Amino acid sequence: MSCKKNNFMRTTFTQLENFGHSLRAQSFVIQARTKDDVHSAFRLAKEKNLTVTARGAGRSYNDASLNGGGIVLDTSAWNLIQEWNPHTGQVRCEPGVTIEQLWQKVEPDGWWPPVVSGTMKTTLGGCLSTNIHGKNNFQMGPIGEHVLEFTAILPTGAEITCSPKLNADLFYGMISGLGMLGIFTSITLQMKRIYSGLLTVDAFPVPNLHSHLFALQENAPNYDYIVGWLDTTSSSIGRGQIHAAKYLHEGEDKNPQETFKLKNQTLPSRIFGVFPKSILHFFMKPFVNNFGVWGVNTAKYIVSLRKHSFKESHGAFHFLLDYVPNWERSFGQGGLIQYQSFLPKETAEFVWTQILKLSLKNKLPAYLGVTKRHRPDKFLLSHAVDGFSLALDFKVTDKNRKKLYSMLQEFDKIIIANGGRFYFAKNSETTAETTKIFYGEETVEKFRKLKKRCDPHGLLESDLYRRIFG
Repeated sequence: MSCKKNNFMRTTFTQLENFGHSLRAQSFVIQARTKDDVHSAFRLAKEKNLTVTARGAGRSYNDASLNGGGIVLDTSAWNLIQEWNPHTGQVRCEPGVTIEQLWQKVEPDGWWPPVVSGTMKTTLGGCLSTNIHGKNNFQMGPIGEHVLEFTAILPTGAEITCSPKLNADLFYGMISGLGMLGIFTSITLQMKRIYSGLLTVDAFPVPNLHSHLFALQENAPNYDYIVGWLDTTSSSIGRGQIHAAKYLHEGEDKNPQETFKLKNQTLPSRIFGVFPKSILHFFMKPFVNNFGVWGVNTAKYIVSLRKHSFKESHGAFHFLLDYVPNWERSFGQGGLIQYQSFLPKETAEFVWTQILKLSLKNKLPAYLGVTKRHRPDKFLLSHAVDGFSLALDFKVTDKNRKKLYSMLQEFDKIIIANGGRFYFAKNSETTAETTKIFYGEETVEKFRKLKKRCDPHGLLESDLYRRIFG
C-alpha cells in the first residue's frame, strides 16, 4: 500500500513514536484535510481489513495515537479557524487547530481558552479525545465543559452534530472517548473573557507532602489557577513549590492593549537574547540521571524557599513544557514515560507517600513531579476525582525498562485499592484489568455499546485501545 493512490489519497508506511520517544509503531499514514479524506480512509480500512487511528500533533506520552500495522489518519494539516466572534467569544475550528493557533487568534481581542494543556502544541481533536485538564480543573473542569458543539464522522459513514442537548450520549462519550467512536470534523468552543495579558502569580514553598496537598486544597478557592512542583528525588517526601495565579480584573492593567500584544505573550527563542533554546536540550542531557536531577531539584527547592509574587504573561505561565524546545530529547535514546494518577483527597497523601518511597527504594526516581487540584465531571471515560493528580516523568532505558514497568504496575495496584483513577494521554503500562476496575463495569459496558453502535465493524482502534479494552 505504500505510496499508492487510493481514492486520491497517498499512503506512506512509516514508523511513528509517542511524544516521549519510548514507544514506536509502524503504520500506513494518510494525510486528512477534508471530510472526504475521512470517508475514504474508512472505506480503505474496510476493504483492506485494517483499523484506523486519528493522530493530531502526536503529543500523547503513550500509545493513544499509535496503530501498529494499521492506518493512522494525520489530521495536523486540517487546521483552519473557521469562525471567530470577538463579541461573544465563540470560535469554530477544524480538529487540527492547535492550542497555539487558538490563543494567538483570540488573545489580542481580550479572550483566552478556558482550559489549556501544559504545551500549546496539542490539537483540539486530541484535546477533546482525551478531555484535557489544566491548572484550573478545580474551577473550570476539563475542556469538554466548554465545547458548545462538535461535528464528527462515524465509521458507519454517518455525519453527526453533538452538543450537551443534541446526541448527548455521543457528546459525553466522544469527548473523553480516546478517538474510538468517530473523527471530529469541527469543534465550537466558548472562550473566557480576560482584561489583561498578565496574571498575578504567588509562589511559595511547601516542606512535605502533607503541607503540599493542604496548600493546594486550601488555596485553590482563592485563585484561578494552582499547580505544584514536587521534588521527587528527595527523602523529604513531597517537598516543593506552589504557583497560584489570578486574573487581573478590569481596570487593574493600566495598558491592556500592550500586554495583549502577541510579542508580549510569545515565549522567547533565546536565553538572555543570545543563546538559542532550540539546542538547549543537548546541554541538558548530561544532567538527566539520578544524581544530576537530584542536584538540580535540590538547588531549585533552595531557591524556592523565598515567597514572592510577580506578574507573568498567560503564555509564560501556562506553557512551561514549550519553554525548552525538544526538551524530551534530553532523556536519551530510550525516551521517557509519564505516569499520572488521580486520587481522592482522603487517600492521596497515603498513596503518594507509598509510591514515592517505592520509587526511591528501587532507585527509579521520577525526574519531574507536578500536582494539581481536581473536581469530578460527567464525561463517560472520566479520569477526574474530588482530589488531586500527580504526574511523574520517568526515564526509560534498555536496562531499566522491565523493572520500571513492573514498578508502575505495582503503583497501579496501590492506586486502584485507594479509589484512584488514570488519564490515558499519559500512562503506558495500565492493563485492561486495571482499566475495568477503576472505570467500573457499568461505564465500560456503556462505552462498548456506544462503540458497537458507532463502529459496528471495529474500524477505529489504536494500540492504546487494544491495551486497555482488550
